[in-house]
Amino acid sequence: MNAEVDVRRISRRALIGVLPAALLTIRRVNAQTDTVTVYKDPTCGCCAKWVDLMRREGFAATVHESRDLASIKQKYNVPPNLQSCHTAIVNDQLIVEGHVPPADVKRVLKDKAAIGGLAVPGMPIGSPGMEVADVRPQAYDVIAFTRAGKTRVFASH
Repeated sequence: MNAEVDVRRISRRALIGVLPAALLTIRRVNAQTDTVTVYKDPTCGCCAKWVDLMRREGFAATVHESRDLASIKQKYNVPPNLQSCHTAIVNDQLIVEGHVPPADVKRVLKDKAAIGGLAVPGMPIGSPGMEVADVRPQAYDVIAFTRAGKTRVFASH
């Protein structure tokens, strides 16, 4: 039995049927998925909502639940005045503290901005994961910070 396939005998219809699947496979192999590792309190629902938003925006999220978030924040040098309810690490390098909009995280990654992290201090109503029905969202800033602790407003919402 001859195992060789005569490529000339493949119909156009068969080729057209296989082509989309082949292209999707190539796209998946070439696409780099951004990862986010999130440290949150096991009882925090707003943090879980933020993780869901990050997943919907294409991030591969891993969640570690802990009641000792202070040591995580200390380990990653999150400035005390910028701390919030959860700490995340994107692509093993960018620190994301609190309810930072996924679009802002993507902007930093796209622009390859030379910062250590982004933070939304506290838990402002209306920030991603902190939406409350029938309550007007609060204005808030996303703060960029360096590993040395220098800060600047990155975005205002």
